Amino acid sequence: MNSMRKAARRVALLQSLRIDAARIKRFVSDEQGVTAIEYGLIAALIAVVIIGAVTLVGTDLNAVFTTIGNDL
Repeated sequence: MNSMRKAARRVALLQSLRIDAARIKRFVSDEQGVTAIEYGLIAALIAVVIIGAVTLVGTDLNAVFTTIGNDL
């Protein structure tokens, strides 16, 4: 009886490994996630550039308005 339980456990383990292997193959061959990640990275890079540009322009713009305010 004990050997039958062990055999049943081994069969269940092998079946789950086969299912996991199929999932891994599908995950590796799926390229939709890669595309989404690439778009996310591009969006993040654009955001960093925009933040940097606004920071630089904001500092220069503050200096311009300060000069105008002092001249008035």
